[in-house]
Amino acid sequence: MSFFSDTEAGILQRHLSRRSLLGGAAAGGVLVTPLALLGGTARAAGDSAPAEITVAGAHQAPIPIVIPDFGPGLGNQISGVISADLSSTGLFQVMGGTVPASVQPDFSALKGRGARVAVAGSAAGSDSVRVEMRLWDVVAGQQMEGRAYTASQSNWRRIAHIIADAIYKRLLGEDGYFDTRIAYISRTGPRRHQSTRLAIMDQDGANAHMLTNGSWLTLEPRFSPISEQLAFLSYANNRPRVYVYDLNTGQQTILGTFEGISFAPRFSPDGRSIILSATTRDGGADLYLIDLATQHRRRLTSAPGVIDTSPCFSPDGQNIVFNSDRGGSPQLYVMSVNGGDARRISYGHGHYGSPVWSPRGDQIAFVRIGSGGFTLGVMGPDGVGERSLTQGFTVESPSFAPNGRALAFCRQNAAGAGGAGFSSSIAVIDVAGFNEHIIPTTTGASDPAWSPLRR
Repeated sequence: MSFFSDTEAGILQRHLSRRSLLGGAAAGGVLVTPLALLGGTARAAGDSAPAEITVAGAHQAPIPIVIPDFGPGLGNQISGVISADLSSTGLFQVMGGTVPASVQPDFSALKGRGARVAVAGSAAGSDSVRVEMRLWDVVAGQQMEGRAYTASQSNWRRIAHIIADAIYKRLLGEDGYFDTRIAYISRTGPRRHQSTRLAIMDQDGANAHMLTNGSWLTLEPRFSPISEQLAFLSYANNRPRVYVYDLNTGQQTILGTFEGISFAPRFSPDGRSIILSATTRDGGADLYLIDLATQHRRRLTSAPGVIDTSPCFSPDGQNIVFNSDRGGSPQLYVMSVNGGDARRISYGHGHYGSPVWSPRGDQIAFVRIGSGGFTLGVMGPDGVGERSLTQGFTVESPSFAPNGRALAFCRQNAAGAGGAGFSSSIAVIDVAGFNEHIIPTTTGASDPAWSPLRR
């Protein structure tokens, strides 16, 4: 059975349905300064000492870390966000307690509680907030990190996320992903007549707001890696086309002019171009690369009647992975960004779609349909090492965190008569396949797109 129809409208309808996934020192207003060391044996902030524990080890034994309140009011809120960020990864065992902000802690007492790491902090100010944080190696009895953060009070959550990222990086040896956002599609109303709006939120679900008014069906948001832009699919004026949304101005512009339907956009790693799929007269769909500065477009595939879609760049920008039915059923292929021969990489049971290349370059996430259900999985760029992360009635639209450690995706449940009981939510899972959890949203949600770390 093919999930692609024989007409252009049918191609997009299949692409967007339940089976759609087969188609388809300053930090942004926060000033950071180092803190003086407490004690002569402490390491300097930013010292290149080895990480405390590897990520693989943390999976087996989460790092016990003490995070106290940073003070009443706003301080309590900041430490709460830091704790929630670290806990959400499944890599940290967050413990409460008291850790002094300006003197060395009692390491013996902390060791007695089983802690390996402790955080100390304080928050002060009203219009302008100053937050101090120190990270202590309890086992070695040394300061690992010391920073002060100053920003307007409206940016207090960003301070908390930046601190959580600093702790994550210091202990695990890789960048965190807490000071990021997720673009998504907000869904309201009955299942078969939902209003869809382009929306954006912090990665933990906070600060959600709508970017479009719901007048037209809107899908498939994608973040630019270098600018405050989103590419997305909109049915504006009843013609499905790819648009680019400027987050600073709210301006929307059509990307390219195609005779048929354009969909499945994705930015290049340098942010200078977008690759997308466009339908053809013979019922197929080809891949195009569009230069954002000049609007020049280059056709990458041109097999008659074949549907090539859902393209995604490798991190170095040299190759693309995409979904194609050129072999008779939807499967995954890898091809040079210059075009030419494509090699198939998916050979498991079922139909494959929605490929996304990890920012690390070592894995490709995908969705597979088979045996009446959906599977979210990963494989190597050569197709080796395929493994399942989670399954469900519908799991689709995977998007990697900027460090490649976690995946956001859409999870939907089966509906009863008349669509009763239907829900659509955004979940996050570690690439090792553990710690799946739902991101809280005020409406139904789908099509997550994880942003880069904010600047």
